[in-house]
Formats: sequence, structure tokens, C-alpha cells
Amino acid sequence: MGLRFDLLSLFTTLALLSTTTTTVLSDVVLSKVDRRIDLTSQIVRVTSTLKVENAGPGPVSEILLTFPEVQAKDLAYLTAALNEGKGKVRNSGSSLPINVVNPEGMPPSLTFHSISLPKALAEGDVLTIDVLAVFTHALRPFPEEITQADIQLVLFQDTAHYLSPYAVNVQSLTVRLPKARIETYTKLENTNVHGSDIKYGPYQNLPPFSYAPVAVHFETNQPFAVAQELVREIEISHWGNVQVTEHYNIVHGGAKSKGEFSRLDFQARPHLRGASAFKNLVAKLPPRAHSIYYRDEIGNISTSNVWGDPKKTELLIEPRYPLFGGWRTTFTIGYGLPLQDFLFESKGKRFINFSFGSPINDLVIDNIIVKVVLPEGSNDIFTSTPFPAKQGQETKISHLDVVGRPVVVLEKTNVVPEHNQYFQVYYRFNSLSMLREPFMLISGFFFIFVACIVYMHVDMSISKSSASYLAKMQWDEVRATIQQVQSVINQCLYTHEKLEASLRDLSRTGDVQACKTARKTADSLLKEYSKELKPLLSFLQSSPQATQILPKVEELVAKERELQERLIAKHSTIVDCYEKKIGGRELENRVASQQQKVVVLKQEVEDLLDYIEEI
Repeated sequence: MGLRFDLLSLFTTLALLSTTTTTVLSDVVLSKVDRRIDLTSQIVRVTSTLKVENAGPGPVSEILLTFPEVQAKDLAYLTAALNEGKGKVRNSGSSLPINVVNPEGMPPSLTFHSISLPKALAEGDVLTIDVLAVFTHALRPFPEEITQADIQLVLFQDTAHYLSPYAVNVQSLTVRLPKARIETYTKLENTNVHGSDIKYGPYQNLPPFSYAPVAVHFETNQPFAVAQELVREIEISHWGNVQVTEHYNIVHGGAKSKGEFSRLDFQARPHLRGASAFKNLVAKLPPRAHSIYYRDEIGNISTSNVWGDPKKTELLIEPRYPLFGGWRTTFTIGYGLPLQDFLFESKGKRFINFSFGSPINDLVIDNIIVKVVLPEGSNDIFTSTPFPAKQGQETKISHLDVVGRPVVVLEKTNVVPEHNQYFQVYYRFNSLSMLREPFMLISGFFFIFVACIVYMHVDMSISKSSASYLAKMQWDEVRATIQQVQSVINQCLYTHEKLEASLRDLSRTGDVQACKTARKTADSLLKEYSKELKPLLSFLQSSPQATQILPKVEELVAKERELQERLIAKHSTIVDCYEKKIGGRELENRVASQQQKVVVLKQEVEDLLDYIEEI
């Protein structure tokens, strides 16, 4: 309703203007206007071929283009070029300068653009101009909400007559639709429908600001992919790589989805249960793109495919779920490019030549931010863009940076694929600066190796003449001596075990002589061990560092000797009993007290060994 109200007020204004047109604009006549409106995608492209004639006495150096305010706010791209007939554009690749102007006496509901001619148009001269106007958000979903099973219908409104401050001799309009299915359309004089094309006209002898409102209500299931924000980061490395990272925040800009969503119905009949949704996007990357990735906040997305040839590389991007009207998704794509394809030199300065817009087909971008990260040390930076864009500069700190890398920031709203043109960033860079990072790495590793060498060769110990060092050395000697004492005691305990084993053999075989031989051998070994302990105990008794532990060591040696005596006595008693043929209960009574004492002494010796081991 808001759009219809705006158009109604606009046409009321135009009715008044048609009778009050200034004489200044009457010198120019549009002898023929051929307009073509392409509605096959969400982006509306209006191509107008204007045959301009100077009917006045004075030269004409500019031509005015007029847009209603309701259309001007959606105007994303406007270009004009001279045409020499038969579809050939003169000076192909160059466009005529276009500027926004405010002619006197015109209402604020109209927006005027001035095309500057390369050469003034003399009286009676004629030239042909091709004008391309691209609009976004000009197709209004009607109805605004649909279910999963509904088709998407949109409404487009314009004027069948070419809106111009000049008189028009002959004018025609062709509206191309994506499908032949048309719900409704405005029927005027000379209106014809051929398949998916609606033709209005020709109309003759139209006065300035002539109008004829038309509306077309039709079906379209083309993807309404709108990037509410796109951040492109282009990082330049003079080591041979350009790294591109693109962060997308995309929403389906068509009729909003209402009701429940059935994945089963969508997969079974996607053309009927989700015709307005889109499942994938296609990005056309430069031909030698490599290291391509596609991920979102969760992680890597594997539902993507890449294929290419020497001329291009195409990336098929499939989100985690199909996008219906009003649904949104965020993701990131990144890829590397060879530096030699984009970095050049001119007049002592380097410049990067890169495309501005998104590589995704038919994507409308509400706001785009392009960041060009230059190498650290770049200076005298200048940016050239083929269209107006907000420019700024910031600094990015990355690995091995000292002062940071300069970043050129370009920002623009309402961007369409026609903006995907090359821009240039010029800068100066000293080639010796490339050696900074390798030098930092080499220096870092060099200092690490030097520090390791110094650490390995420098004596970090305390001075050998200090009291603390002497005390440490004495304690080390005490500890080594105690370890030797422990070793001798363990050998004694092992000898005890062998002596006990001989008694077990005696009870099994009755060989008294073998048992006596074992006791004789044990006696000899224990005497040797006793001799080894004497100098060790003497050292501990003379060392001040062993004062605290010496009582326990002496107690250990004493308990071991007592254990020896008890074992020898027990052994002698049992051997004597076997010689006298005494056994049974009487033998057990004779050795019972000795056995109890042996068990207690063994436990005490083991406890003392554990205590000394802990110390």
C-alpha cells in the first residue's frame, strides 16, 4: 500500500509538471526511446536506448535522466554509453560521466542525473545513448508471506511511458519475465503478451513527464539471496600469495515463510514443496584459485564442490539447510591466488588490481566492506575505484609485525554484480623490507641456540668454597655411605633367607650334613659383611651431617646382628634335634621362643630399612 500511495502522489506531481515544463529543457527531443525491463532475477535491470536530437538553436552538453524518488532509493547502478547503431557501443569499455543534479523548479519527489556528453550536441545533431539502470528490492513479494507449498508471487510497478523532462516522439517498452505465468498485468493501448514478454507501445508524441502507471503481478522462484553484510579481506603477501577471506551474512529476501517446515516433503518434491527456496549458491572465483575452504560458526561444511578450467574456478556453496523467505545463514569462504596475477608496477609504484564485488552470482549486497591488507612498511597509499565508495584506513597486527600492516578499507551500500569491477590500490614498498620477517626468525632461533649453548657450558652450581656447597658435598657422601650400609644389610638378609632355606631342605630330606655346610657358609659370609660395615659406621660417626640419622643406622646394624644370633641359635637347635632323632611336638617347643623373636626382629629390621629409605 505504501508503494501505491507513493506512486499516486508522484503521478499527481507529474500531471502538474507536464503543463509547467521549463523552456530550457524543450531544446532536446527524444526522437525514439526503446526501453527493456528485465525481471528474470531479483535484480531489476532497465536498459534504455535514447535517440537524442537537439531541436534548439544552442549546443547541448548534457542530457538529464529522471527517476521517481521511490525508484531512486533502490537505484544501485547507473551507466551510459554512446551507441553508433545496430547494438554497437562506441568506445566500448568507457562510460559517460554521470552526476546527480538538482535543476531549479523541479519537485523533490524526482531525482535527476546528468549525462555529460564528450562533445556538445549542435543544432539538428542526433546521437544515440544506451542507459543501464539497475535496481534492488524493486520486486515486492505479494503476498508477503507464503507457506512451504505456495509459489512465490511478486509485484512490479513502473510507468509504461518513459519518464523524462523531454518530449518523446516514439517510445516502446518490453517487460521480460522469468516465466510465462502472469497473475495480472496492466492493459493499456497497444499492449501485447508474447510468451514471457509483455510489450507496451509504441506510443507517439508524448509530452515531457508523461506517465502511464503499470503493474505486473507474476511468479518467480529465482533465488532472492541478499547479503545484509559482506566483509572481504584481501591480504597481500609479497612472498607470492594473495589470501582472500569473505564473511557473508545472507538472508532470503523473498516472501517470508510461514507455517511449519517439512524436510521430508522438501526432499521428496522440492519443486512443489519449496520452489521459492534456494539450496545453493555459485561463486565464480579467479581461474587459479587454490586452498579453497567453506565453513561457518560450527566448522567446515563439506557440502560444497569445486570445479574449474583455465578460464575460471566455480565453487558450489550449499548451506546446511535450504533457505526459505526470511531465513538467514552466515558462512565464510576463503581461497588463495597467485600474486603475479594481481600485482603490477607503474611509475615506481606497485598496485594491486582486484575485483570489488562478490563472486557469487546475482547476489544483492546491502553493505559491503572491502579490506586490502598491504605488507608492513607500505606507504604513499592511493586508491582508485570505478565508482564512488567510502574510503578509510586502519592497521592490522599480525604475526611477526612490529608496527602493523596498513589496511585500506572501502565501504559501499546497495551493491549488485555490475559493481564487480576492478579497483586499484597504489603503494610504495621497499623490497628490503621483505627480509625483515626472515631476519627476525633467524635472529630468534640464533638467540635460542646461543642461550642453550651458554646454559650447557656455564657452571650454574654454587661456589665450591662456600659453606653451603661443602655441606651439600658432605651430605652427598653421607647419603652414599648409608646406601652402602643398606646394601650390606640387604645382603645379610639374603644370607638369612638361604639359612632358612637349608632348614626347609633338612625337614624334607633329613640331610644334616648339608644343613651344617650351609650354616658354615652363612657364618663366613656374615663375618665378611660385618667387616664391611665397620668402616662405614666409623665414617658416619665422624660426620656431622649424619648426626640425625646415625642412631637409626646403628639401631639397624644392632637389630641385624641380634637377628643373626637368633637365626644361628635356631639353626643349631634344629640340627641337634635331628641328630638326636628328636621331632614332633618336642622340636617345636624347643624352637618356639626363638622363632617368635626371629619374626619380631625381621619386622623391626624391615621397618628401619623403610625409614632410612624415606630419609
